[in-house]
Amino acid sequence: MIIDCHAHVSAPTELWAYKASILSHRGEHGRRMAQISDDEIKRSYMKKEMAPVGHLPFMDQLQITRQCISPRPFQQMHSQKPARLVHWFCEETNNIIARSVEMFPDRFVGIAGIPQTSGDPIQNVLPELERAVKKLGFKGCLLNPDPYENGGEEAPPLGDRYWYPLYEKLCELDVPAHIHASSSKSERTPYTLHFINEESIAVVGLCNSDVFKDFPKLKIIISHGGGAIPYQIGRFQSGASRRGVDFISVMRNLYFDTVLYSEASLRLLIETVGADRCLFGAECPGVGSEINPKTGRTFDDIVPIIRGFDWLSQEDKDNIFFGNARKVFGL
Repeated sequence: MIIDCHAHVSAPTELWAYKASILSHRGEHGRRMAQISDDEIKRSYMKKEMAPVGHLPFMDQLQITRQCISPRPFQQMHSQKPARLVHWFCEETNNIIARSVEMFPDRFVGIAGIPQTSGDPIQNVLPELERAVKKLGFKGCLLNPDPYENGGEEAPPLGDRYWYPLYEKLCELDVPAHIHASSSKSERTPYTLHFINEESIAVVGLCNSDVFKDFPKLKIIISHGGGAIPYQIGRFQSGASRRGVDFISVMRNLYFDTVLYSEASLRLLIETVGADRCLFGAECPGVGSEINPKTGRTFDDIVPIIRGFDWLSQEDKDNIFFGNARKVFGL
């Protein structure tokens, strides 16, 4: 079994048309969402878009048994106003994810978007998080550390008490948050680079805080292998040592996905944080679904790379491929 902890919904075009519509009238025409049939949702998972084949066939091609699917992060528009647009679109996206899980219960697990709106209290997301977990059966949520979407204003670091009501609710519901930024308003820093920057900032903000002392049961996953942190680990180890802190030990309060598309980066992540803190992720279909000219396979075809690490035990590989995901998501 292989569980991909980091994947995103393949939705019918009607969902994206809905987003365009509410943005154009700013809510003046009300919330009404177009009816989407089950057949339209099913077709969206067979349609070839970002990969050589459709979503479900691509999972089979990459040997992935199940996926945790969440909203497409760059679509979440957390900085848009009025805030009701963010809430409406988030809720409708979660509804499509829930229907996808219902249609393909052996393939998909629901991970919620939460309607973060820049400048608003984090408490505003809690009703939708509760609905997603308690009514829709979702097993976690995305958490955007920058709801301003790289727009000039800064959100508080994840160690700030601003986030504590969310952490408290996550512990109460016993579900993890998966750190993943959304879009970027900057042309200088496109969203793919913004993701990496925000993940790095998130790790530092959490590790230099009291969050895990205050919430010892909190489960947080960092996307894309922890951003730049494993690559720059010596810098952070040195800085923390001045304070008498072992930075890697503190990092092991976090989990990290393996959405990294080279053997060297995967090796570095696992060696840095340990196999017991890594959850397999390929995010397929997604940015890594292009053919690597050196291998003839897509960049996100990383199962053979991890299987080929002879320095990992079979138990370590099983934990990365499915055991850690089962534990973190309660599957």
